[in-house]
Amino acid sequence: MGPVKTTFHNKFRIPSARADWHDYNGGAYFVTICTQNREHFFGEIENGEMVLSEIGNYANQNISEIPQHNPYAEIPLWVVMPDHVHMIVIIKTFDDCRDVPWRVSTDGKNKRMQDIANKQGKLSTMIGGFKQSVTRFARTTQPCFAWQTRYYDRIIRDQNEMNRIANYIENNVAKWNEGCEVDY
Repeated sequence: MGPVKTTFHNKFRIPSARADWHDYNGGAYFVTICTQNREHFFGEIENGEMVLSEIGNYANQNISEIPQHNPYAEIPLWVVMPDHVHMIVIIKTFDDCRDVPWRVSTDGKNKRMQDIANKQGKLSTMIGGFKQSVTRFARTTQPCFAWQTRYYDRIIRDQNEMNRIANYIENNVAKWNEGCEVDY
């Protein structure tokens, strides 16, 4: 029997893919974000090298700038592929980044916004900002650009897993023609 489907305003909702025992406000994650229908908006792999399109270059630059917009986030390794991106994302806990303006005033309207932010988690906030920025840029030349609704994340639990994932990301372009199986 599958997950119980709930309704909101009499419409069925898909249960969250996030781990309900984890708040996503700290930790290390392997994140994959795909374009809708796996369309090759970011470029192509030619002779074993990723040749980025204008949108791919923008996505690559945007990933490098994530820590400037989200000081609680580090992206030590990533790759932009023709139809998806892989990132290792480190989310620092609030105690690790006391100068980060993550918490907002709890008076009036801001309390409601803080409640929403606390439930969403820093990882989701960061991914949402990245997707929004790339979408806005991409649609200036490709009006049909879209992301898959969700993204994939894996909580990285130890150094061995981190090493396997880093190796996978570093070799993703070279292994593109071997198939799409995740092997890390």
